[in-house]
Amino acid sequence: MPPAKAPEPRQTLDPEMVAQWLARHPDFFIGREGLLQQLKVPHPDARHGAVSLLQRLVHDLRERAEGAERHLEQLLDSARHNESQYRRTRELILALLEAEDSDALGETLATQLAERFRTQAVALWCAPSLTDCDPAPPQPPRFVLDEASGARLAALLDGRASRCRRLSRTDWKRLLPHVDPPSQAGSCAVTRLTLGEPQGYLILASHDAEHFRASLDTLFTEYLGEVVTRLMVTHARPD
Repeated sequence: MPPAKAPEPRQTLDPEMVAQWLARHPDFFIGREGLLQQLKVPHPDARHGAVSLLQRLVHDLRERAEGAERHLEQLLDSARHNESQYRRTRELILALLEAEDSDALGETLATQLAERFRTQAVALWCAPSLTDCDPAPPQPPRFVLDEASGARLAALLDGRASRCRRLSRTDWKRLLPHVDPPSQAGSCAVTRLTLGEPQGYLILASHDAEHFRASLDTLFTEYLGEVVTRLMVTHARPD
């Protein structure tokens, strides 16, 4: 009687090879829907163990739908914010265009920024050439740029055209002397005013040290500075 054959060792499939094979044969489950119902996959929350493939697909689809809804809400919030920003900027520029002289321009700028953008303090440091034709000394928030103030403003910009940063109490007293300083450091946005040649500086300030954070974009401040510079130059021209 021949000896019985030893059982062949049981072979196991490599999971990676199975995954690759299924990826190459995406139609494998067509006609095998019952097999799909038997498959078990991990639940996203490990505490719930395994669930059916269909349950996992439903869960994933729900997660995607909720993620898409959140993303859409973020887009809508951004659109509403941009529209509000556009309207406030438009009203600000129109008000500046109606200013009759440089002092009215400075006063309008401070009022509009306080009402529409919650900016607590504004200062316009103008080059002497912009004030030579004024019948009287400039009124706050306009000031004639002197050497000391110009050097300090240039230091705050540190070689940049515009910048947001912290503003010490000492700098507040020097650069915004018409507004009470904060108890500690505040913050500011500074931009250089130029039109062919230097025309001065515009500084927006807040008692809140985080209001004008260093990471903030300065596009609005630069745009406002360009508008204000052109209007000041226009007002400084003799009639």
